[in-house]
Amino acid sequence: MSEAKIDENHLDESPRGIAIMAAVGVAVGILSGLFGIGGGTVIVPALVWLGLTQRHAAATSMLAIVPTSISGVISYALNGHVDWIAALLVFCGMFVGGQIGSWLLSRLPELVLRWVFVAFLVFVIINQALFVPSRDSAIDLNVATGIEMAVFGIVAGVLAGLLGIGGGAICVPALSILFNASDLIARGTSLLAMFPNAITTSVANVKRGMVHTKAALIIGIIAACITPFGTWLAGIASPSVNTMLFIVYLAALLLRSIFVAWKATKAAQAAKAA
Repeated sequence: MSEAKIDENHLDESPRGIAIMAAVGVAVGILSGLFGIGGGTVIVPALVWLGLTQRHAAATSMLAIVPTSISGVISYALNGHVDWIAALLVFCGMFVGGQIGSWLLSRLPELVLRWVFVAFLVFVIINQALFVPSRDSAIDLNVATGIEMAVFGIVAGVLAGLLGIGGGAICVPALSILFNASDLIARGTSLLAMFPNAITTSVANVKRGMVHTKAALIIGIIAACITPFGTWLAGIASPSVNTMLFIVYLAALLLRSIFVAWKATKAAQAAKAA
């Protein structure tokens, strides 16, 4: 990211700001291992609070997700909770969708991005509340489900690139609801599918000058060290408890995101009226 871009965003790089990024990394590591997500739902609001625009926070979040997801994949794979073929199929779709999402990210207005993020959280909460996955089920792969996974991957990739998330908040419930994966297999497979997409999308974002590399590395490396602990927590908690915790977390995040988006909307309306 160029110095001009960094100055434009006014990221707080004081000791306080660095400490907040480190704390975000710890939180992301736990959540990534526990829920099979990349952690963008934490990283993006935190970076916006520290001074980045929604656009640059989303792009920086994608880079931070790379080491986090790799650590999570290793942790889940060691326990046999990764479907490698399913992950490959989802990734193929996410690769295409991620490029579309990155392109949209560089062009959509800041206010639109904030409300898209709110809508996304509402969608995920509803899906989590309606379905509790089994711990014993597995994905039944055939030609039809393979095609469906690739198509689903495109949709997940667009949202991941646009919102600065790894895609796990979409992939984990979808793998269980649509493809009958157990809760742990859905988490491990989601993490595997997302990290190549996070790499390719981050490359596109870096080329567009939207990534704050220092912030991404601080958060991502710390999160990667903590993720195995979150994976351990996921294994000892029941599927229903995991689902309930995820809903509570997302609901709190939704309330904050609505408040922030509403304030941005009022500010935009006031500026237009003036």
